[in-house]
Amino acid sequence: MKRLSVWGLACLGLACLAITAIAGTAHAEPIKIRFILDWKAQGPGAWYYFARDKGYFQAEGLDVTIDQGDGSAAAVSHIMTGAYDAGFGDINAVIQNAAQRPGEQPVLVYMLYNRAPYALIVKADGPIKTLKDMEGRTLAAPAGSATERMFKPLALKNGVDASTVKILNAAPNLIEQLLVNGQADAIAQFSLTSYMNFLAMKKSPETDFRWFFYSENGLDLYSNGILVSQKLLKEKPEAVRGLVKALNRAILEVAANPDEGIAVLKKVEPLTNVDLEKQRLVYTVDHQLRTDEVARLGLGDLDDTRLQAAIKTVSEAYALPRTPSLDEVFSRAFLPPKADRALPGR
Repeated sequence: MKRLSVWGLACLGLACLAITAIAGTAHAEPIKIRFILDWKAQGPGAWYYFARDKGYFQAEGLDVTIDQGDGSAAAVSHIMTGAYDAGFGDINAVIQNAAQRPGEQPVLVYMLYNRAPYALIVKADGPIKTLKDMEGRTLAAPAGSATERMFKPLALKNGVDASTVKILNAAPNLIEQLLVNGQADAIAQFSLTSYMNFLAMKKSPETDFRWFFYSENGLDLYSNGILVSQKLLKEKPEAVRGLVKALNRAILEVAANPDEGIAVLKKVEPLTNVDLEKQRLVYTVDHQLRTDEVARLGLGDLDDTRLQAAIKTVSEAYALPRTPSLDEVFSRAFLPPKADRALPGR
């Protein structure tokens, strides 16, 4: 009978422990992440569901639950309360919270809307011809809207007394109707939202309305990106890296083939108007994602000098108690290599 030495038994025991450890790793529970969108399930949200349904989250060891949101700025608040671990929200709301509640604010780890879609929209035949004409008028916007929150810096840049402007908060699906029906003199909305909503209302976005894009009126700000909570960032950085990798892959694939993204969206929201949401998705890619800066730096990254200027603008407009540093607002530490973040051509 062959006998094992003490050394042999020890080696066998270590081997068993190693096998057990490997097996445990292979069957480790996926990390759960609660993710909130900025808005309802529309064309530009297709890539989140695409990443989930194609198994990209699962491949990174993640179990991601996606909920629809109620505003870009509101998404920041939801993450700060602990209700969500991550989401898609407004970097300017992050700046404000970093100044007022340092250490609690989420951090942006992937910039998506490189060109902010903020727009103030009025009737083309109405009395508002310049931003100065907004004084004494009524501005409608959804509660939790990043565009409304950034109206004050826009007004400051253009010599408009924002205190004279009445803000009317209403349900998101009523905003364009308030303008068309004359219940509001102007609306503050994401351009990609109102443009498509006007089309659905059988209106001409170009001829029936006048658009004041914030980016063309002295407010060169960034907008929405992927945000993660302080807790997730510090306790599970590997999950943050996996989340960014999975979403980057999905965003680029949907940008290259919008039909695939809209097909997934249709499964999530059966009442989706496929043609309209595809137009909204393509509009978003071409107007918010496709910029010279993205071509230079790759999707997800941003220019530090431009961000520093944006932080200064927001800090001054809201008389914030302190000016946050860049790393309190944005981290590029989790971005895939630049070569893997090249936006596909039209």
